[in-house]
Amino acid sequence: MAGKKKSRPVVTGLVLLALVGTSGYLTVELRKKEDPGITEVRNVGVLEGGRSTGESEGKATWSRLENPARSVLRGADGQIKAVFTDGARMATLTGPARTFQEPASTASKVSTTDWVRLMPEKWTKGAENKKWFKDWYAEYKDSKEDDVFAFAFQYVAGAPDKKDEQGVVYAGDANFGPLNTTGAEGGDLRLEQSDFYDFLQVPYPFRDGTVGQPETMRARSIDCSGFIRMVLGYRARFPLMSSDASGDGLPRTANGMARSKVGVDILPLTGISAKDRPSAIDQLQPGDLVFFKLDTRTGERLDHVGMVLGHDTEGHLIFVSSREEVNGPTIGDVGGVSRLDGNGYYAKTLRSAKRL
Repeated sequence: MAGKKKSRPVVTGLVLLALVGTSGYLTVELRKKEDPGITEVRNVGVLEGGRSTGESEGKATWSRLENPARSVLRGADGQIKAVFTDGARMATLTGPARTFQEPASTASKVSTTDWVRLMPEKWTKGAENKKWFKDWYAEYKDSKEDDVFAFAFQYVAGAPDKKDEQGVVYAGDANFGPLNTTGAEGGDLRLEQSDFYDFLQVPYPFRDGTVGQPETMRARSIDCSGFIRMVLGYRARFPLMSSDASGDGLPRTANGMARSKVGVDILPLTGISAKDRPSAIDQLQPGDLVFFKLDTRTGERLDHVGMVLGHDTEGHLIFVSSREEVNGPTIGDVGGVSRLDGNGYYAKTLRSAKRL
């Protein structure tokens, strides 16, 4: 879960000291148990058959699929080159193979040819014929420029610092948040409410006229939703709201993101109880946001968000998120394995997913 610190109107234009307590929301027995999964596999129907594209793609073909409605580009060899979902700006392109791993906290490795990028406009049926798409695709179809996944792994443990021309550190090993020193029984180990501008330690002007003001004690920190806003908003340039209620774009909290109208619901939210766990996770795609209900103290609110990375070398569907147990962004297994399949802690607490 993540909250939103107060912003004010625009007037002018890392080491854990000790495990001082047990996080109140840790459900130990759930996290220990890793039973076989309940994943439901559904057939995906073809809405329209393949058809040849223009001269720029040679013998490549386009087809339309359902659940969700999307356009798929295949090369002359029949292999998928790109997937574009109706109503979404996030696109998955096929590129050089990469392996993402975090040996300090998990044995999982995700080797993938998926590259997730943000398009300048939402996809609609027939957009492959529009100039904006042709220009964008020509630029990125063979590009090795950092994508969403590359951004995400620039904040895991040991990631080197990156600075912009003004000397602002915009990437590097990130914390989840400062230690909670209140000593309250059942309190979290680390404080939430660290947004991307806390990591940056620079004020951030939002489009609704408010300015996010960083707190010194939260330097180099991003909570779960702050991490997603850093990767997809500050780095990939998806529009950001200043809170859950003001502005347009991606809201501040996990609950706000899950319940907002932004993006396309891939696994619709039906409720927060155990019976509302979605089963058709085969619909998920790399780059999708996944939302969880971890903490009974948060009432009806969803309280954790991550991003689907892909299947690891053992065939499990893995996600990346910022967590207090590892103290920052991770695909690690501390406090519960990062699998969306099976009956582990995070798999059992998954409640919805969307594609931006």
